[in-house]
Amino acid sequence: MRPTKRDYYMHIASEVAKRSTCLRRQYGAVIVKDDVIVSTGYNGACRGELNCCDAGYCERERLGVPHGERYELCKAVHAEMNAIISGNRSDMIGADLYVFGWQDGKPIDTECCLMCQRVIKNARIGQVIKNRVTSEQE
Repeated sequence: MRPTKRDYYMHIASEVAKRSTCLRRQYGAVIVKDDVIVSTGYNGACRGELNCCDAGYCERERLGVPHGERYELCKAVHAEMNAIISGNRSDMIGADLYVFGWQDGKPIDTECCLMCQRVIKNARIGQVIKNRVTSEQE
């Protein structure tokens, strides 16, 4: 059975997420405009810095920081930001951004943090399509 375009791009985002270097959650983002992939990104440390998966620990996890708090302690650049950084600015305008997340090897409902929401808005991306866990994914 042929997947819908939404499912197709979401599947690509799920595979991109598997490149993540984060120990807590793995996110992948795919920017699509006019049915062409413009850019992809996953969450991980800045280029040239030690990744959490290589260091063997997450600072926020070590300190017991809940999800969504104290991002300044995190080394990672978020998937959405990495996709935007890697793309051509003019290709972002009106594009769709697909976001998929994994935690403990299972798909999770994805949400863009407030900082990513600002960056997405500033990039003039038209629509964000987030993964929602269904009974088929569990």
